[in-house]
Amino acid sequence: MAGHSKWKNIQRRKNAQDAKKGKIFMRHAKDIYTAAKEGGGDLDTNASLRLAVDKAKADNMPNDNIERAIKKATGGLDGANYEEITYEGYGPGGIAVIVNVLTDNKNRTAAEIRHAFKKNGGNLGENGSVTFMFDRKGYIVIENRDGSIDEDDISLEAIEAGADDITAEEGIYEIYTDPESFHDVRDHLRESGYEPAESEVTMIPQNYTTPSEEDEQKMLNLIDMLEDSEDTQDVHHNMEISE
Repeated sequence: MAGHSKWKNIQRRKNAQDAKKGKIFMRHAKDIYTAAKEGGGDLDTNASLRLAVDKAKADNMPNDNIERAIKKATGGLDGANYEEITYEGYGPGGIAVIVNVLTDNKNRTAAEIRHAFKKNGGNLGENGSVTFMFDRKGYIVIENRDGSIDEDDISLEAIEAGADDITAEEGIYEIYTDPESFHDVRDHLRESGYEPAESEVTMIPQNYTTPSEEDEQKMLNLIDMLEDSEDTQDVHHNMEISE
């Protein structure tokens, strides 16, 4: 993982979010709905719901919206039934792409995803066609722009809490965990005074691909189209974004 910063990809996505907060909140609401529908509305006993709520709050989603999504899922309000679907394929330049969606209309969503790939020189594949290139990991970012965090200290705290790996690059620490250890490591770091800038269970590429300049632009356009869909929850890829 050394030398490849997932944070660059995340920052690029976050920089565009202010222009489409409505869609961001809608995605969080559906994520919260699904977690509460499957595991109940208690944050203390439902780790998936707790993670979904944490991500929503990190994007400044209002508490009323969060509570409404939970009530819909637990019978407090009438709501649509959403289904989780994963699409896999290749973008331009052979970039591996995984798209996680949450939808109440499979036909509409499939058409949107297929169109995005086709328009940007990619193609959808069968289930399992690219997931073997990724590992599901807990991922935590601690920013250290001012250099005040000692690398040995935070590494010791992270490893003691159960982290698998920690890398330091460009003023940030990227910490990787098993999905099962994610909450314990994140909570331990918070209790130790390290507030994450980002924390999630996600798909980490085993290897990265550097495309041509033309293919990189096409791939960025593909990502934008996929993320503009109201049904898209996450887009994972193994492209090494250029400086």
